[in-house]
Amino acid sequence: MSVGAKVASQSRDVWQKARQGRRPRVVLGAATVLVLLSLLFLPLNGQPHADWLQFFGRFHPLLVHLPIGLIVLLPVLEILGTRRPALREAAGLVLQLALATVLVAIVFGALLAYGSGESGTTVTRHLRGGILLALELMLCVALRRTWLEAQHTRAYFVMLGVVLLTLTWTAHQGGSLTYGSGYLTRYMPPAMKRFVAPSAVSSHPNSFFAKHIYPVLDTKCVSCHGTTKEQGGLRLDSYESLMAGGKDGIVIAPRNPDGSLLLKKVTLPPSDPHFMPAEGRAPLTPDEIARIRAWVSAGASPEARSVPGIFIAGDEEEAPPPVGDYSALMPQIQQMQMSQGAKLVPVSAEPSDGLILRTTDVASTFDDAQLAKFQKFALFIVEAELGRTAVTDDSISTLIQFKNLRALHLEGTAVTGRNLAKLTSLPQLAYLNLSATKVSSDALGPLKNMPNLRHLYVFNSPAEPASADNSVRSTQ
Repeated sequence: MSVGAKVASQSRDVWQKARQGRRPRVVLGAATVLVLLSLLFLPLNGQPHADWLQFFGRFHPLLVHLPIGLIVLLPVLEILGTRRPALREAAGLVLQLALATVLVAIVFGALLAYGSGESGTTVTRHLRGGILLALELMLCVALRRTWLEAQHTRAYFVMLGVVLLTLTWTAHQGGSLTYGSGYLTRYMPPAMKRFVAPSAVSSHPNSFFAKHIYPVLDTKCVSCHGTTKEQGGLRLDSYESLMAGGKDGIVIAPRNPDGSLLLKKVTLPPSDPHFMPAEGRAPLTPDEIARIRAWVSAGASPEARSVPGIFIAGDEEEAPPPVGDYSALMPQIQQMQMSQGAKLVPVSAEPSDGLILRTTDVASTFDDAQLAKFQKFALFIVEAELGRTAVTDDSISTLIQFKNLRALHLEGTAVTGRNLAKLTSLPQLAYLNLSATKVSSDALGPLKNMPNLRHLYVFNSPAEPASADNSVRSTQ
């Protein structure tokens, strides 16, 4: 055999071996592409599925950060690798790892979306963005091999730029799922917000719904029930969506708060699996629940500027003064909570912000005598949640010792208003809820001169006005 024939034979052998070695990668790549494309047809219709899918799917937020870091590191290694060949070799490994971890994150993300029943435009965009990112990384793998062999093509670096843009867009969609689409605009200056993100309720900007109901839904509910997600087929990002309800039916029944599913779920015990907001998000405050309940009782209008039984003097409130440091009393506070069942909860990590007296767990048995035992902490209590407890008019004599009290909940109690005039000695009292009591309008007379009382709730009581016309106190 001639030398030329031997060389040709050896060349054919090398080509055949390379072809055989490339064939499994091609098959694996084609199968991966088919799986990714099949995920585009995943039925994200808001219907939850097996719990085990959610269990594994909830690892997605943990896994997704690894490929993000690898992708951002990749162009840095490629640039530095022009002078240090070892870094160029490392870049190849990083690219392979980025692709592998993106594929894993996509699978777990699909399990989370399908298992939990999450749906909505942003969920779909986030999933499609991840799939597109994986396909682009696969193309980068092929282009990088060509780039290393040819040393002149720019296609690889162009594709790296596209990958970074896709990563940014996809990550933004994921952030919107976690924090809501209004995360960056929620506290934006009003003038800028009107230009960048007009309110969903701008058709009636001065209505009670726009000023006092929608902000609650936007802050506490829309991140899971808005344009980003539609859990249970329910959106709460506009009045029309709120009234339309979801897969479980209507959530607001005008003039029937007890029959409104939204109010039922936000007032369940936090340990209840149906409690909302879910996922450990901040629950609605008693004040927010009271506003929604009163608004529903009044007919759930999108246009009405006031609601009978709710008096709101204004929206701007000065920062409350500090109440002192209760740290030295913590052993006594803890002992009191163990014996009484009621809790003294810090307003914040700063002791001077005061304590909140909460009786939710023992409301039915918490009476005037038990309230009197908290007098030793009176100067540090800034809010007393006594709604639906067994306290009576006699509790007022104890409450006036709480000189720094700013908010007082007495809704659903046996209070008749006999001693309400004594509350005028509380200079910081700004919120008073007397709904569902027997308090009459005459008993409210002395309270009209309290300078800081800006929020007064008397709906479903004899003091409730016959119409909404005179239900908002003048700010003048």
